[in-house]
Amino acid sequence: MTDWLLDAVLGLLLLGLAGGALHVRQLYAGVLLFIAFGLVLALVWARLGAADLALAEAAIGAGLTGVLLFAALARQPRAGSEPQLSRRRRLAAVAVLLPLLLMVLPQLAPLAELQPGVPAQIDAALAQSGVEHPVTAVLLNFRAWDTLLELAVLLLALLGARQLGTLQPQLSEPWPLLRAWGRTLAPLLVLAGGYVLWRGAASPGGAFQAGALLASGIVLLRLAGALPALYWSFWPLRLLVLIGLLLFVGVAAACAWFGDGWLHYPVGWAKPLIVFIEAAATLSIAASLSLLVIGDDPEPQS
Repeated sequence: MTDWLLDAVLGLLLLGLAGGALHVRQLYAGVLLFIAFGLVLALVWARLGAADLALAEAAIGAGLTGVLLFAALARQPRAGSEPQLSRRRRLAAVAVLLPLLLMVLPQLAPLAELQPGVPAQIDAALAQSGVEHPVTAVLLNFRAWDTLLELAVLLLALLGARQLGTLQPQLSEPWPLLRAWGRTLAPLLVLAGGYVLWRGAASPGGAFQAGALLASGIVLLRLAGALPALYWSFWPLRLLVLIGLLLFVGVAAACAWFGDGWLHYPVGWAKPLIVFIEAAATLSIAASLSLLVIGDDPEPQS
């Protein structure tokens, strides 16, 4: 009974925070509600046993995205520039969406009776995947192309954001509390990221969760004034951004040249190659997310 009550409270709180973030009049309050929504969603993922998704949601959904939203809010040209949605338009949206929802729900009901066969296929091939966790096996072996393309999308997002101009936010003097806690929490985030990466082969975790935690530590130290500005012209930083995708493509090409096809790992080499790819992808994800959130200063003048 207690578990059901807790789940019901989390579900109602999640819906309330989502509605408040969408419809509150002040953008500042909307950002705060969105961050709270991310933290509650992390608790929901933890309740569902998905510790990796809970960490990623807390780090990206609440932490890094919250910093981005506050940076965007600081660049608002004037007070009172919040978008206004009239009551008539809200009613029109409900009048359009409600019939569509009533039409779609009966079509989704038969899907609940289907018996999926994919989990059984994954369990049958898990021994040859090189890892012990089915999610890692799917992302880095059975459907490795999807993960490779995700790294490419992240790189394109970073390059696209750079075309919009300098990303470096204007940082004010950090609060003493942030400066004190930042130096304590950042090493813990690094340790947590390393642990999540290491445990990803046998339990929930992996490169994206580990990279998000490392990026959170970098952003925290930068906001606390403990790290210098990031420069895109600094070639080791560009190498970190590219290394995950380059090594992933290199492994795929080597498998095609010496093995049975693109990303068809040779027998006995699956686990070392997956660990190699995950470690490189973690560094690229951490560097890319850090640049997307706190940006990079213009090239220093000599």
